[in-house]
Amino acid sequence: MRIVAAMSGGVDSSVTAALLKEQGHEVIGVHMKLHDAPPVSVDGPVSKTCCGLDDVMDCRRVADALDIPFYVLDMRREFQKAVMDYFSNNYLRGLTPNPCIQCNGVLKFRILLKRAQALGASHMATGHYARVKNRKDIKLQKYDNFRYKETILLRGKDSNKDQSYFLYSLSKDVLKRLILPLGDLKKEETREKANKLGLRTAQKPESQDLCLVEHYGSMNNFINSHIPSKEGEIKHRNGQTLGLHDGIQHFTIGQRKGLGIAWPEPLYVKKLDPQNNIVFVASMNDLMGTQAIIKEINWVSIEEPTKAIEVEAQIRYRSKPVQALLSPIQSNEDKKCFKLIFKDSQSSITPGQAAVLYKGEVLLGGVNLLREGLDLPEVSLVA
Repeated sequence: MRIVAAMSGGVDSSVTAALLKEQGHEVIGVHMKLHDAPPVSVDGPVSKTCCGLDDVMDCRRVADALDIPFYVLDMRREFQKAVMDYFSNNYLRGLTPNPCIQCNGVLKFRILLKRAQALGASHMATGHYARVKNRKDIKLQKYDNFRYKETILLRGKDSNKDQSYFLYSLSKDVLKRLILPLGDLKKEETREKANKLGLRTAQKPESQDLCLVEHYGSMNNFINSHIPSKEGEIKHRNGQTLGLHDGIQHFTIGQRKGLGIAWPEPLYVKKLDPQNNIVFVASMNDLMGTQAIIKEINWVSIEEPTKAIEVEAQIRYRSKPVQALLSPIQSNEDKKCFKLIFKDSQSSITPGQAAVLYKGEVLLGGVNLLREGLDLPEVSLVA
């Protein structure tokens, strides 16, 4: 097959391209240019970024070593609109969005896939640690009210690196064209393979922060660069004013540090009121919750259930999945709603983040945070 391999400049995407080439596929390497040169932050020049010139050169040298064609896609405008503007606008709405999910869902698996097809490729490959399988090729546990789809998304074999959480928004059409060669490998096996092949990225350190954080030096720098300050009140949930803030974009549900207020017991951000520009705080006990109403679920591996199902819900990338019951409920809207009831109370259930539903290793679906109908400009191809 002709396959476009998304190359970031790291070891994972390098080995992805190498494995496909070994398997006899016609591989085309593509790198997404998302940023201009690193800006100067308030703390001085940024010394470490992702998607920079060094990464482009690493991609090109790996492609040369593998003897595959390589292109750079100029996607700065798309990144600005689909990720940075989306991120800023949602913070102003009092939400806490995950830019990685937005970047994966819109840039990699919508725009980049279309570009891959324009290059004559039937499939696209990435270095995510997750697995895409045909239902007929794996043994699936049978459950009441579960109807599996033809294509199944599973966690990666390496539990420490599993990245299926970021892929919950993908459609069945995308999954059928997606190849994830690292899904059955552990990270150390990936590096070992890179060493055997003599790839220059074999020992390259991993990026530890969000792309936006690395590029701007800190999340606070990014926020200050894109969202103007606006003074408002910090109130206790009992209505008492405790202090002032310079913008709700600097706060997220569950936050304790940086509040700048005094109280006999530790206080945490309980609620953000964007309309009145108020940050409400409360004690930890007031942050605990047992349920959430969710809608617009993207069902990845199963058909939409019509009755209650038992799931494991993961509400943050690094949090452990917890037992929960998902039940369809009546709604006044056209779109179906579900009530997610946790077996044990959870703290800081945060609007804007992803609730991803699993059953064992199978990713069932998740709350779709992506905006449909984005008016994105065309992508230019740079050799």
